[in-house]
Amino acid sequence: MFSSAEISNPRTRRAFLAGAAQAYLGVNLLSQDLLAVGGNDRKIPSRKNPANKVIYLYMSGGMSHLDTFDPKPEASSEIRGDLSTIKTSADGVRVSEYLPKLAKHMDKVAVVNSLHSKQGAHEQARYLMKTNYAKRGTIQHPHMAAWFLKYENRINQQLPGFVSINSGSRAPGAGFFGIDCEPLIIGKPEAGLQNSKHFSGTPESDFMRRRKLSGRLDQKFHSKYKDKSASAYTAIYEEAVTLMRSSDLKVFDIAQEKQSLRDRYGDHSFGQGCLLARRLSESGVRSVEVQLGGWDTHQDNFQRVQSNTAILDQALSALLDDLHTSGMLKETLVVLTTEFGRTPKINQNAGRDHYPKAFSAVLAGGGVKGGIVYGKTDDKGTEPIEDSVTIGDFNATIAYGCGLPLDQRLFTKTARPFTVANHGDPIVKLFS
Repeated sequence: MFSSAEISNPRTRRAFLAGAAQAYLGVNLLSQDLLAVGGNDRKIPSRKNPANKVIYLYMSGGMSHLDTFDPKPEASSEIRGDLSTIKTSADGVRVSEYLPKLAKHMDKVAVVNSLHSKQGAHEQARYLMKTNYAKRGTIQHPHMAAWFLKYENRINQQLPGFVSINSGSRAPGAGFFGIDCEPLIIGKPEAGLQNSKHFSGTPESDFMRRRKLSGRLDQKFHSKYKDKSASAYTAIYEEAVTLMRSSDLKVFDIAQEKQSLRDRYGDHSFGQGCLLARRLSESGVRSVEVQLGGWDTHQDNFQRVQSNTAILDQALSALLDDLHTSGMLKETLVVLTTEFGRTPKINQNAGRDHYPKAFSAVLAGGGVKGGIVYGKTDDKGTEPIEDSVTIGDFNATIAYGCGLPLDQRLFTKTARPFTVANHGDPIVKLFS
């Protein structure tokens, strides 16, 4: 409960009264699903030209920092294995030899090598990274992309504001923001948006007749049951029909691209997902997530990492190249992250185990300074020794890069306050 001192604060009192009314009177004093209340904003310089789109690349399973962006060439073989490093287009920045194509684009990239966490279980760590909150059984928190969409709304009203590719249906989505911020899930980017056309043999007249019948049934239901969630689903259905008839539907069909371009991204689901993400961003989709699994390398770490980095290297290099050439990189924040790193010491199965004490992430575009490395781990990659970054800090950095109000509190229907930054401090110096 709130203390008497807290209730004297008008913002807290407002939340208290709203919660009491909901609990005891069965009414909701909030005029909307969520009520925004200004928090105690820190003195953080505002972004002059924030990113207006995000492409979020998630390395599911726990990407090894030591074998990608934080290699330790001077460490013993039980730490580094046989891996060597290579020079990049950024002075003084070296990466794993597994990333030769990406090495040519490091002048566009900022690497964060000092991430750390206390969560070493996949589901909980993944949830924490994607939502900026610890997983609880009593509430579903929004994905960072849902926060972006909640504050900034859609760019193209014909297309969804948040698309998730290869992430599965169990990934965090809209959370307590409601269905308007749910992602459109694409299981196979090569197949595009499935079930988006009439069944073969169904005439337009039959389709329209069925729509009218459905509308009459919905109207009767809504007149009897004043449920906002049900109304939201009806609205989503209408949006789906609108998209089916929109010329923007073709953006989901990557087969329209030249085969040579598709080959540049790679003949795999992640590469084609990155190509689809680029097309969606170009057409005005606010946030696109693309996931690459296979990073849980408890056995045969080097063989499996080499296979995965080949996929990542090709796809991300092509994406950065295209965004840079088109000029879109200036307005698009590209994020590459994972739930945790891997143990520095190689285990008896030639693998690396879960290791949340140190890991790496990458940012590019949207005003991010390229060619820099922020933070540093010790000579074995066991822990940060300079400029340590929590997951809260990293997600606050994403929010800052998009120009979101870090400390503005949004209240749920039960008057619970949440902020996008969740007390994290953005790394302001990463931005120009």
